[in-house]
Amino acid sequence: MHTVWKGAISFGLVHVPVKMFSATEDKDISLRMLHSVCGSPIAYVRECPTCDRKIEWDEIVKGYEVEKGRFVTFGKDELEQAAGEKSKTIQILDFVALEEIDPIYFQKTYYLSPDQAGGGAYSLLMEAMKQSGKIGIAKISIRSKSSLAAIRVLEDGCLAMETIFYPDEIRAVSQVPNLPGPAQVSEKELTMAKLLIDQLTTPFEPEKYTDDYRSAMHELIQAKIAGEDVTVAPRQEPGRVLDLMAALQASLESVKAPSAMPVSDPGTGAAAAGGKRKKAASAEAAGGAKADAAKEAGSGKETKKAAKPRAKKKKDAGAS
Repeated sequence: MHTVWKGAISFGLVHVPVKMFSATEDKDISLRMLHSVCGSPIAYVRECPTCDRKIEWDEIVKGYEVEKGRFVTFGKDELEQAAGEKSKTIQILDFVALEEIDPIYFQKTYYLSPDQAGGGAYSLLMEAMKQSGKIGIAKISIRSKSSLAAIRVLEDGCLAMETIFYPDEIRAVSQVPNLPGPAQVSEKELTMAKLLIDQLTTPFEPEKYTDDYRSAMHELIQAKIAGEDVTVAPRQEPGRVLDLMAALQASLESVKAPSAMPVSDPGTGAAAAGGKRKKAASAEAAGGAKADAAKEAGSGKETKKAAKPRAKKKKDAGAS
C-alpha cells in the first residue's frame, strides 16, 4: 500500500507514531474525453486569459474570491503557517461510543499502522480502546484540510481512522423539499410492509453485492475491443404504482416464489429446460404445418366451389 500520511496519534502525553494508508480504492471505469473528429485526447492548459499565454506552476498562487473578480491571495508559506505544527498529529480530543455517531458524518476510511519504534504504544492504545469499547474523536489535517476523525479498533487487529464531517457541514433535514408530513398509515398496509421487510431480512454479506454498471461497462469495452457490433437494449421503465396494497402483495409473492421452487442440479435443469424447449418447438412446428395444410386444403375447396358457377355461366351462354 502507498503511504498517504505520516505523523503521530496524540492522547494526553502519549504519542504513537503511525503511517496512514487508504482503506478503500476507487474502481470506477475512467473514460477520457476525446476529439470526435480525430480521436485525440483533449488537453487542458493552464492559461491566463489576460496575459494570453501558458502559465507555469511556479507562477501560481491561491486566492479567495471576496467578490466577483476580487481576490485575496496566499503564498505557500502562509498556508503552511496557518496549518501549524498540528498538521502532523492526530490529536484525540474525546472518547465516545460508536453508536452515538450517525453514519451521515462518516467520509473516508484509512488504516493506521505503527511507524518506526511505535509498536508498543500502538498495541497499548489498541488494547485499551478494545477493552473500553470506546472510539477516539480526533482532529487531523490532511492536504491542508482540517477534519474531524474517529479512531476505532478493527477486528483484524488494526487501528482505523474515519474522517468525519464537522456539524456545520451537515445540511439540515428541513432543507429537503417535498417531505411528507404526518400521515395516517393503514394498519393492513403497515403489516404487509413489515412482513416484506422480514422476508428480505438476511445477514449482511457484502460479497454478494456487485457493481452492475461497472460489469456492463467491462463487457461493453471488451466487445468494442473485439470489434463486435454492440447493441444496447432500451431501458425498461418501471410501471407507476397505483395501488399500494397490490404492489405490496406482488412484492411478497415475488419474494416467496424463489423459495418455493425445487432446487436441482444446474446442468440437469438446463438440459431438461433445453429438452422442453425442443419438444415445444417441434410441437409448434408440427402444429403450424398442420394448420398450413388445412388452410391450403380449405383454400382449394373454396376455389373448386367458386369455379362451378363460372362453368354454369358458360353453359347458359351456349344455350342462349
